[in-house]
Amino acid sequence: MKTAIAFWNIMLKDFRNYYLKPPNISWGIIFPFAWMLMFFLKSQTPVDVRSILPGIMAMSILFGTTSLLSVTITFERRSRSFDRLLLAPISLTWLMLAKTLGAILFGIINAFVPVLIAMLFIPVSNINWVILILSVIFIAITSTFLGLFIAVSVGEVFEAQTFSNFFRFPMVFLCGLFIPITRLPVFLRPISYLVPLTYGADLLKTAINQNGHITLGISLLVLLAFSIILFLISKRNIQHRWIY
Repeated sequence: MKTAIAFWNIMLKDFRNYYLKPPNISWGIIFPFAWMLMFFLKSQTPVDVRSILPGIMAMSILFGTTSLLSVTITFERRSRSFDRLLLAPISLTWLMLAKTLGAILFGIINAFVPVLIAMLFIPVSNINWVILILSVIFIAITSTFLGLFIAVSVGEVFEAQTFSNFFRFPMVFLCGLFIPITRLPVFLRPISYLVPLTYGADLLKTAINQNGHITLGISLLVLLAFSIILFLISKRNIQHRWIY
């Protein structure tokens, strides 16, 4: 019961202090809308909304989760409030899950903003909603734990922002969202399959356009493996840097 109460209160605190703030809510809406508008304005020909939707969704999740989580936890470490949370009657594992659940939900909500916009232009009857929802959840979890890993690996907010971009921008260009992996230089193609977003993007392509090339089960297992590895590394960093 103590664990459940502590988990709920920590998660509720983050929602009130960070995720439900008007700037974050508006940013979650404007960011994917701005990306879609950019493609419409840049293209000289009619834009195939269905083809760009997986990329917009993936970036909305990736940037939304990593930006908020890496900065908020780093800020709490600087203000020592995170140290006080370590004294709460809750295990470190449950504490980390409580701190990350809000970011996961924020990423999931972000992902469906471009879907709602796209529904004005394309029929949704051909979308595989089961795979779409699974892919959004798994990408949100993996991206959130990437943000957690970044947050517990640096000491300053500006370091967290820089470290986030070190991972995010190469992932966007290597995962096959906007440049097919087959068109990348030969020496970069193996690296693409070491990027978790590659598997998330392929799931979204399978759900929306039915043109993914990686088996569904493999993509889900790889994303799950990345999530577990990032979570365990982050937990180890907290244990060695702040507890012991």
